Amino acid sequence: MADRNWRLPAGVDELLPPDAWALELLRRRVLDVFRTWGFEYIDPPLVEYLDALLVGAGDDMDLQTLKTVDQRSGRMLGVRADMTAQAVRVDAHSLPVEGVQRLCYAGSVVFANPVSPLDVRNPVKAGAELFGASSLRADAEVIALMLDVLRKTGIGDPILVLGHMGIYQSLVSSLELSPAREAELFAAVQSKAEADIARLLEDHPLRQVLGKLPTLMGEREVLAEARACLADAGEAVELAIGQLESLADLVSAQSPGVTLRFDLAELVGYGYHNGPVFSAYQADLGRALARGGRYDGIGAAFGRARPATGFDVILNELATIGEMDAAIWVPWVDDPGSRSELHQQLRTLRADGNVVVVALSAEDGCPARCDRVLNKQGEGWVIDPASR
Repeated sequence: MADRNWRLPAGVDELLPPDAWALELLRRRVLDVFRTWGFEYIDPPLVEYLDALLVGAGDDMDLQTLKTVDQRSGRMLGVRADMTAQAVRVDAHSLPVEGVQRLCYAGSVVFANPVSPLDVRNPVKAGAELFGASSLRADAEVIALMLDVLRKTGIGDPILVLGHMGIYQSLVSSLELSPAREAELFAAVQSKAEADIARLLEDHPLRQVLGKLPTLMGEREVLAEARACLADAGEAVELAIGQLESLADLVSAQSPGVTLRFDLAELVGYGYHNGPVFSAYQADLGRALARGGRYDGIGAAFGRARPATGFDVILNELATIGEMDAAIWVPWVDDPGSRSELHQQLRTLRADGNVVVVALSAEDGCPARCDRVLNKQGEGWVIDPASR
């Protein structure tokens, strides 16, 4: 057993140099973007009472959350798999303000059951949430911020996909399905499985309409097609399609040149979204880099229902493989007088942002990462290329 106790649980990853620095620098860069947009940083705990973590969420989030019993209170605790509910709690209870509040975060989460077996179970998430504004302008600001984050982390020309949970929710509300059957239908629409949709709805009058939903995707022209296909679906569906048109206009004005697509079967989130939703992709990647949407009212569980919209991104999926910072090697110095001068040189070099590695004994050799050497030359010090 002793030869196995160093192993990590399946899917749990650790970051080593240089990738750990690459991810940390990315996290700082994203937080700097949030700061320039006026979002205030919060750092909620990794563990909370389970019922607080699952506010507004569906079964997916429950399955994703690691659970344990608090030995002090006897209540169930959860290790967060998402940070949106924590931001909702902060807005409703820990930091209540009147009017608009902008909050951001970046921290580790843990997935008990990742969607894909290849997914890391302990990624780092960053996100931004905007509370207290019900207008589409708030959604457009969050989308523009999301696009800015992607561009400033090296994602060129992201593709933005817009959808609206209200369309699906309005259609399903009249079906009177059992919770289990509704979950099956949600998964079928989400995966665009038309045959499964037909099987689940059998002879229901909405079978053809919901079966068409996964095909309603493309450029702006698809909204006219959606109006025609969903003409008898009710006023709420017509309103949602109109909101998508208006949101697209706002996004195009705020983020000129963005590649914009629509997908009326875009069902994102863990059950708490109830308005416009959005995802960002890159052409050569098959999965969303960032996603979010509107989730009005779920703060009611904390005693304060508020309009809310936001997004998050898994930073591990944005981080490229890091390169170790080149460093300056400082060989061992015997002379006490020279060592005093050396300390001043070290302070100056490090103050200028250089990475400096100092020998701790005469036997220490120059590390591979060091491409320069600080040498004593006469009365001063010079930096020479390292010889290999």
